[in-house]
Amino acid sequence: MIDLIRRHKWWLFGIIFLGGLASWFEGWRSHHEHSQDTVILAASRKHGVDPALVKAVVWRESWFDPNSKGTSGEVGLMQIMKDTASDWATAQRVPMFTHHQLFDPAMNTDCGAWYLRKLLIRYRGTDNPVVYALAAYNAGPGRVTKWSQGSAVTNSAAFLQQMNFPGTKKYVPTVTERYQHYRKSFPSRPV
Repeated sequence: MIDLIRRHKWWLFGIIFLGGLASWFEGWRSHHEHSQDTVILAASRKHGVDPALVKAVVWRESWFDPNSKGTSGEVGLMQIMKDTASDWATAQRVPMFTHHQLFDPAMNTDCGAWYLRKLLIRYRGTDNPVVYALAAYNAGPGRVTKWSQGSAVTNSAAFLQQMNFPGTKKYVPTVTERYQHYRKSFPSRPV
């Protein structure tokens, strides 16, 4: 047995090393994935949006990196655009607002949850407002209007078929799937 261990010691060392590395990575991933839970819960509570949905959007938009920047000027955890931020700042009476302030996780999730709530209300007459809201969050309400023709006005399955943006067509089910995942372990309604 000892001879067998000596002959394969590098393989054994490699297996032990990879196991340790995998364990470390899982710990880091878990910590990272929960790093913004406090601000997500606060924003969700304030705006009445399911925390699991807000967390799923944060996961997809920035992977929990508050310093994330998009290619079209969107920033922070929920990748907020300037126009959305300005509307939010006006509605919430945020004095002396600048878009740069959205790198603050609390402010960013507050703005993002406010916008999600606005979209969910806008599409509440559909069979699944989350699908329409996520499409609007990603591609804009104007495009959702273009895709909402015929039965797609209220039928989310038909709506998904009408989408002609491959990125949004992938975005909606990806975020929806992650939303369902978080609903199992994260508060499923505003606390």
